[in-house]
Amino acid sequence: MPIAPSPDPFDAENTALCRDCGTMQVPARRCRACRSVRMIAHAELHRLSVAHIDCDAFYASVEKCDRPELADQPVIVGGGKRGVVSACCYVARLYGVRSAMPMFKALKLCPQAVVIKPDMRRYAEVGHRVRRMMEETTPLVEPLSIDEAFLDLSGTALLHGGSPARTLALLVRRIEQEVGITASIGLSYNKFLAKVASDLDKPRGFAVIGQAEALSFLGPRPVGMIWGVGRALQQKLEADGIRTIGQLREMEVKQLVARYGSIGLRLAKFSRGEDDRIVTPNSPTKSISAETTFNEDIAARDALEKALWPLAETVSRRLKEADLAGHTVVLKLKTADFKLISRSQRLSTPTVLADRIFRHGRDLLAREADGRPFRLLGIGCDNLVDARDADPPDLADPDQERRAKVERAIDTVRAKLGSAAILKGRGLGGRPKKEE
Repeated sequence: MPIAPSPDPFDAENTALCRDCGTMQVPARRCRACRSVRMIAHAELHRLSVAHIDCDAFYASVEKCDRPELADQPVIVGGGKRGVVSACCYVARLYGVRSAMPMFKALKLCPQAVVIKPDMRRYAEVGHRVRRMMEETTPLVEPLSIDEAFLDLSGTALLHGGSPARTLALLVRRIEQEVGITASIGLSYNKFLAKVASDLDKPRGFAVIGQAEALSFLGPRPVGMIWGVGRALQQKLEADGIRTIGQLREMEVKQLVARYGSIGLRLAKFSRGEDDRIVTPNSPTKSISAETTFNEDIAARDALEKALWPLAETVSRRLKEADLAGHTVVLKLKTADFKLISRSQRLSTPTVLADRIFRHGRDLLAREADGRPFRLLGIGCDNLVDARDADPPDLADPDQERRAKVERAIDTVRAKLGSAAILKGRGLGGRPKKEE
């Protein structure tokens, strides 16, 4: 029996796509080219162009790629017994382990798990490599984090010789072959639905939400699926009797705005499958931070200050690497009973200096360090601007310029000899147990 010819990729309304080799063909259970069963067919498959790509269990996948002997073992990336799970592989998830879960609970569920301390530099290296592959595919790439991004492939069919769907399948195959990690694709007609779709079929997934089924798909889904609806807002919505997106859609826009504020307009649009945000390359970083979870709760102010200094240095280093400066210093604390406290202070001028970040963080800490024990401490900067505007001379603090020169000299030494080549006195004994 002769094999049906490959359909024209530019006229393929109902053409199936092989997710493994990218062959487009009439729908079938197996790919006629590579015999894979990973086929996808959808009436709008080759007309949609907005995608969300999310690397699968990214941190754990990088660790398994670097250590092939861990391939079939449950892997948890995170801190000590008092820390939390930063990431876990899909084997560990079979035991109920989840990201952000307290480490003691994760190890109780999966005591045989291999626990690995996060290596953020390595993850950034791999993430940047994946990002370059995305940008080689389309200039319209909007990163959301180190391991996920929106892509708009409008107008790329002639360039790549196939629909956006086919190009995406070939892109994630290339990531898998050249980088050694897997990724999932969500494809739709806007960013909101593309991101929703990318979570539907993990790992190595490819899910599509077209315009024809968007409303019926969203209707029965929980309101928590809407991007930006956190636990507190979801509880408020549920207290008002709104549990599904369909129920949300029945409300007037004016009602939603009056009840929930500015986010009410987003709720109204997203519940109707509407999202007019475009994919914007190089979206500005909104904040830079670092935090640590202690092995034992700390109440003493001097001990908290010692732990604060290396975190301020980390934030300073990250700001300098990104050529950014912070106009606001933000302090984060978590009490022994998991209550989260956040305090901020706007600076007269933006900064990249660890010394200034630490001093303002220390002032914020002094107001909270009242004898309560804390399990977590963090500091960061937001309201970021170009680093060229950072740390001008301050007549009110004539010693600032001297401290800035000292810090720049330390940075120069560390750049040549490594981060541990020179330590300031306040940093001795104050390294955090786990940096995130």
